[in-house]
Amino acid sequence: MPEIFHRKLERSAIGLVIAIIAAASVGGIVEIAPLFTIDETVEEAPDMRMYTPLELAGRNIYVREGCYACHSQMIRTLRDEVERYGPYSLAVESKYDRPMLWGSKRTGPDLARVGGKYSDFWHVAHLTNPRDVVPESNMPAYRWLARTSLKMEDLPLHLAAQKALGVPYTDEMVENAARDAYGQATPDTDFAAGVATRYGDETQVSAFDGVKTDVTEMDALVAYLQILGRLTGAAYENTAAPEGKPNPEG
Repeated sequence: MPEIFHRKLERSAIGLVIAIIAAASVGGIVEIAPLFTIDETVEEAPDMRMYTPLELAGRNIYVREGCYACHSQMIRTLRDEVERYGPYSLAVESKYDRPMLWGSKRTGPDLARVGGKYSDFWHVAHLTNPRDVVPESNMPAYRWLARTSLKMEDLPLHLAAQKALGVPYTDEMVENAARDAYGQATPDTDFAAGVATRYGDETQVSAFDGVKTDVTEMDALVAYLQILGRLTGAAYENTAAPEGKPNPEG
């Protein structure tokens, strides 16, 4: 019986190396080629805004506590996903995510559209003791977040790092990061107005944890959760989305 091709190839070191490189190149080309058409594949979103310093701090806490290990932020185009979670995720919605938190495992529900779906009070109650609002939940409690003051003095460095990665924060935003974080969680102070000026009038300014005298890690995490899916309304425009963009004010 004539010797088959792959057995000959296995005995040829040079031939085997060349075959491995060729096979690996196919996978590389499949991943790299779409990047040359990135401008055509990423949707336009003129209303897209960056995370505020408080929301960015909340995102850092979300990563620190490993929330991404149980919650994805990527709604697929399958009908059951869209009916359960809302409009499927668009590439542009992750434009300013460094790093992305799409995830691949759902011990808990997808959070890509959770912003505005529940009240601040619900989120605080849920993070304090998940079983109080979702009896069957196996999520751990994060009650200490409400007792931990948010470290704000290094927020300018966090924004500067994001700016270096391509997020278009201005020098003014970087300089006022700590003040804007404080102002977003203390609506009755003079700092609150600056947040709307720099990040838009639709920016949610609220005592997220219910306390107006201090800014805690609970404030930051709830602020982040409340903006998920609301940095742009692109997913609700020219799509089959059955509902409108959530509005926590009404």
